[in-house]
Amino acid sequence: MSAAQAQTQANAIQRVLAELVPLGSRVLDLGCGDGAMLAYLQQTRGCSGYGIEIDDANVLACVQRGVNVIQLNLDEGLSMFNDASFDVVLQIDTLQHLRNAEVMLRETVRVGRIGIVAFPNFAHWPNRLSVLKGRMPVTKRLPYQWFDTPNIRVGTHADLGALARSNGLTVQDSFGIHEGTVVRLLPNLLAGTSVYKLAR
Repeated sequence: MSAAQAQTQANAIQRVLAELVPLGSRVLDLGCGDGAMLAYLQQTRGCSGYGIEIDDANVLACVQRGVNVIQLNLDEGLSMFNDASFDVVLQIDTLQHLRNAEVMLRETVRVGRIGIVAFPNFAHWPNRLSVLKGRMPVTKRLPYQWFDTPNIRVGTHADLGALARSNGLTVQDSFGIHEGTVVRLLPNLLAGTSVYKLAR
C-alpha cells in the first residue's frame, strides 16, 4: 500500500470514529500519535481536550497542530485523572501496544463517560487465511512482519467484546470498519478494524 493509500484509509477511519463523538465533547485521546484525530475533532465536532503520547516527535507534531498533549507512558496508568474527567476517551490503535491492556480498558471508561476503542481485528478473513497457510499475516491493516511489529499482542473483534463483558463494562455499540466502510454484518470475519463504544 502506498503512503497516499494508507493516509486515505486512515482518514476514512478517522471520519467514522469522529461520528461516535458527541458535538462539543471534552476528549482524552490515549496514544494520540501526531494529534491528527484530536485536531479533526476540534475542527469538525467542536471538541476540546488532551492527547496522551510518549514519542517525542509525535508530541512535537501535536504542539505544531495546536493540540494539547501530555507526554506520558500509558503503561503507568491514568491515576492523574479523576473519574469521568472527560466525556469521551479514545483508544485508537493503542490497545495492542500496551502491556496492561485490561487495566487500560477499565481506566478508559473510568476516566471517560464513554470509551471508544479501535484496533486491528486479527480474525479478519485474510489474516485467518495467512495463518492457515502457516504464516503470520501481513495486510493493509497489519503491515508489519512478525519480527518487526510494534504490536505486543493481537486480538479479535470477538475477544474485545468478551474482555469488556468480563470486566463488567457495557457495550453500547460495536462494529467493524473495512477500507473506510462500516461493517455490521459478521465484523469478526469481514472487518480489518474492530470498534467498540463502551461505558461503565
